[in-house]
Amino acid sequence: MTTSRAVTWDVTASHGYETAWAAFDGETLRARGRAVGTDPEPYWVSYELETGDGYVTRRLRVTAETAEVTRTLDLRHDGRGEWTADGQPVPQVHGALDCDLGLCPLTNTMPVLRHGLHRSAGEREFLMAWVSVPDLTVRPSVQTYTHLARTDRGGRVRFASGEFRSELDIDADGLVVDYPELATRLTPR
Repeated sequence: MTTSRAVTWDVTASHGYETAWAAFDGETLRARGRAVGTDPEPYWVSYELETGDGYVTRRLRVTAETAEVTRTLDLRHDGRGEWTADGQPVPQVHGALDCDLGLCPLTNTMPVLRHGLHRSAGEREFLMAWVSVPDLTVRPSVQTYTHLARTDRGGRVRFASGEFRSELDIDADGLVVDYPELATRLTPR
């Protein structure tokens, strides 16, 4: 059964906003979203995300526009650990299961759901195919997610990458509610 959600975040890290429409079906996620930001420069981003079973990223298509240039990225994962960006191999992210679109709280969902880290104890380290915004460069990023607690809405998970640490509030569907220093979900009126 497919469950659909629409969520909007105040993305404080970019001085902007993001809205995503996410559809969950079994252990797959399909989402599309748009974001606007002013840091590091004014930009618009639109994206489409598709996962396979186990919430493993299969494809991320992104368009980023600034005053000077429009960039596109078609990032694909073959399901066996190999990635391509616009048809070219990206060996530095070999073995990664997930993408992480910079300044996008939606892409924290896949590893949290795959391992139920918003519901139960555990800590997992991931290699991510991290996509910077607005230049759309793909880089490796080692990230650790640690279950901290169950909450009335879902759970609390610590995110760590390099020296950066943040405690994320996650809802029962695995979507970010609050990500200090990055984004806070807006509540519909």
